[in-house]
Amino acid sequence: RGMTPSDPGHSDAALAARAVKGDRSAFNRIVQRHQEPLYRFIRRYVGDADEAYDLLQDTFVSAWQALGRYDPTRPAATWLRRIALNKCRDWGRRRTVRRFFYGAASLEAADVASIANVEDSADEAAMVRLDRAIALLPSQLKEPLLLTAFEGLSQEDAGQALGITAKAVETRVYRARKLLAEALAADSVDNDTRGS
Repeated sequence: RGMTPSDPGHSDAALAARAVKGDRSAFNRIVQRHQEPLYRFIRRYVGDADEAYDLLQDTFVSAWQALGRYDPTRPAATWLRRIALNKCRDWGRRRTVRRFFYGAASLEAADVASIANVEDSADEAAMVRLDRAIALLPSQLKEPLLLTAFEGLSQEDAGQALGITAKAVETRVYRARKLLAEALAADSVDNDTRGS
């Protein structure tokens, strides 16, 4: 018999209740159900596939440890996204501290290397540029953008997740889109200049 999230016995809340009692297979089902969208969210936040994978693992380890605090009346996806967001913020702080103490390693060289490994597909290259540009946004702009534009949350839900008003979400998303458009336009000019 196929499992679907709508089966009461296989809802996230029911699986979490079983996992709290030590049923690792129930938690593994939660992981399987949510790992792809969470990975995409983290990847867009940090702009690096390997770092995103590590942060995804950290997110699920923290979720397992915090299962007793999960509120089954709220969507598990929102709870997991909140944990992932905190992991991404921690990663960003550690990265800033490392840069400060060890000097900014050549980001340009790293970016060129990552682009060089991308297939010649224009769509793939555009996605890499977009992910990189999003990762460079300030967190107060990046987070509302990711939650609304990529995760599909309403401005109200994103505001709840971030502890800000829906109007603040709207304003920050507008500013994030504007900065992204400018960054991508500049990146496109840089690529054209290098290509000629």
